[in-house]
Order: sequence, then structure tokens, then C-alpha cells
Amino acid sequence: MFWRMVRRALFRQKGKMLMIAFTIALGASLATAMLNVMFDVGDKVNQELKTYGANINVVPRGASLLDSLYGVAEGSGVSDKYLKEAELGNIKTIFWAFNIVDFTPYLNTWVRLESKNSNGSEIKLTGTWFNHHLELPTGEVLYTGMVNMKSWWDLTGRWLSDDEEDSAMVGSLAASRNGISMGDTITLRTADGETRDFKVKSIFNAGGNEDERIYVPLAAAQALAGREGLVSSVEVSALTTPDNELSRRAAQDPKSLSIADWETWYCTAYVSAICYQIDEVISDAVSKPIRQVADSEGAILEKTQLLMLLITLLSLAGSALGISNLVTASVMERAGEIGLMKAVGAAGGPVSRLVLTEILITGIIGGGIGYFAGLGFAQIIGRTVFGSAIDIKPLVIPLVAVLVFLVTLAGSVPSIRFLLSLRPAEVLHGR
Repeated sequence: MFWRMVRRALFRQKGKMLMIAFTIALGASLATAMLNVMFDVGDKVNQELKTYGANINVVPRGASLLDSLYGVAEGSGVSDKYLKEAELGNIKTIFWAFNIVDFTPYLNTWVRLESKNSNGSEIKLTGTWFNHHLELPTGEVLYTGMVNMKSWWDLTGRWLSDDEEDSAMVGSLAASRNGISMGDTITLRTADGETRDFKVKSIFNAGGNEDERIYVPLAAAQALAGREGLVSSVEVSALTTPDNELSRRAAQDPKSLSIADWETWYCTAYVSAICYQIDEVISDAVSKPIRQVADSEGAILEKTQLLMLLITLLSLAGSALGISNLVTASVMERAGEIGLMKAVGAAGGPVSRLVLTEILITGIIGGGIGYFAGLGFAQIIGRTVFGSAIDIKPLVIPLVAVLVFLVTLAGSVPSIRFLLSLRPAEVLHGR
């Protein structure tokens, strides 16, 4: 009898039930889309931010800070330290190797610029990889370097290739100060008297200190400076997890962690954990996060996830209000039927269960439709915003099911209260 009454109620009020199902489906679809995007947005946002530069800087242990603090020239012999170029492939062998998006080394040296409009001014020369073909110890092959790491640079001309050892890229400030134009040939002289000619293939605007430098292939800078096989530093672009209390403690002193905390930290893609692992595979290296980049990534990710969570909660709240109005209207239309049931002896509990069962069945149908519609919305968001598909997270299924149940239940509360307050005598007498 109970299920017969449920079936009759569903078909008799199919218009309102369809509206309730549509309201639930709308909330469930938005919740499904936002939750899937929220759980997958970390890698997507990080991948987008990686196009704007490195977040880890690797320097030799004990390297002098005199150049950046006091302007003491590198190559002066005061306290020069270097990393081995041959070991750089080891960066892609660490535990979080797949999170290393790009990396590129730099060899810095001071030279005198001799050109038709220059009077021998000193300028910093930087050798680097542009799109370097690298064979890893694991047997893999990859291309990495400045082309991907500095993709936002504004170039007049083109990026160099690593085999163009007689070509150079000149920063916009260096070019304007020394009257250098595209196609010019410049001569660079080291403190030891070594000279080499380079043809200017491009002039770039990076918006930073780089605009005062000249960039050449790493091999050319090594040969000119007499530092074959050596580099001054390495910039690494890595996908990382936002810092928390554990990662901050580990960054100060990893040895202070318990064994369980250490394993959790080491096996999570915190920027401090990746730095630690890089130090393990590069001799005499100290890896440090570029804090303004790493912290900004974490802040942007947290705010993006919070925004999506708020959108989800607001959409569900709106669904609950819509369900409340529709169910209350349905109960009011059936006031005579409900009053008659109470008059012949039905208690408030069984009548409430009858109405709740009708609404929950409608909610299950609407939630199922909304879930699959939400998967489609998630892919639209992924393709439109990030240019790639959103991974479907199995965890979202139970979350959406629980949320649909709670929203349906919350939306039914006002109508149940109204139902319980109905007095059979008043209703049957039309009052």
C-alpha cells in the first residue's frame, strides 16, 4: 500500500516532481563540475603558472653572494663556485621527477663589449640552454631550456638554438646603451684577454635585470670563460603542492621531523621536498625556492579552490530553497488528502515518511541526471579555461550523493513542519 501511494503521488503530480528533479539536477550538476575542477585545478593552475618562470633556484654550496650584494664580478677569483653540467640530468631522476616541468643552467661572467658604438663597457654575459637535447641517465630524452622557461619574453628576432655558438641575444637596455641593432657583430673580451665575435640574432625585453645582459649558448660562454663543463646556477620549474605547517617545519630543519612526518613530507610535492631531493643528486648544490613565485602559486591555488567551493555551496543553497518552495506547494495542494489520512488514523510520522520518500526518489533521479551533466560541464570548463580535459575524480560520486541527500532533506524540512501542523478537522472543513 505504501509504495502504491508513493507511485500514485509521483505520477499525479508529475509536473511538480519534474520541477523538483530539475532543481536538484541543476544543483548537482554545478556541484559535480566544481568539485571535479577543484580537485584537479592544482595541477592545471600550476601548469599555467609554470609558463611564467621558475620557482626553484639551484646554486653551488658556499657560492658567494658578493656579486648580488656588492657588485663584485664573477670570474674575479674571489670565491667562485660552480656546478657540474654533466650532473644536471639527475634532476629528472628524483622522486618527483614528473613534477619537474623545465630547467635550464646559467654560466655568468663579466666581459667587455666592443662594438662600433661601444667604448668597451662592462656587461654580464650569460650562457644557457635554449632548447637543449638532453639524454637522461634513465635513457629518456627531453628538450629543456630558456624557450619554455621564458616564453613571455618579448623578442625582436628569434630564439637561438644551442648549436649557434657564434650568435647572441641582447637585452633591450644593453642594446640601447651600446647602440646595438639586429644583425650587428659584437666582440666580447674577458678579463683574461680571450675574445670572441657574436652576431646579434635577437633583441629581447624581459622586464627585469635580464635586459642588461647578453645571452649566448652555454657551450660558447664556457669556452670564452674557460669554464668547460661548469655552470653558475640552475633554474627549475616544478609543479608543487602549497606549503602547510609540515612543509614549513621541514624547510627549517628536515632532521627535526619524526619518521612518519619525514616520509609524508618527502613523498609530497612540497617545494621544500623537491629542493631537498635535488640537493641529493647534484654535488655541492643548495636548492632554494624562489619565494615570491612559490608563495604566489599557493595563494592563487587556495583562492581558486575557495572560490569554487563557495560557488558549490551557494548553488546547493539555491537548490535547497527551490526544493523547499516546490515541496511546500505540493503539500499544500494535497492538504485535503493528508488531512483525510490523519483523520482515519495515520500518524504524522508515516505521512512524513511518505512525502520524504517521494522527494528522495525524485532527488535520486535528479541527482543522477545532474551528476552526468556536471561531468560535461567540467570538461567544458577544462577545455575553455585550461585548454585540457579535467580528470574525473571517483571521490566526487559519494560527495555529490551525500550533498544531494542533505540538500533534499533540508529543502523538505519546511514542508514537513507544515504537514505536521495540519489539523484534519480544519482541513476537511475547508479552513
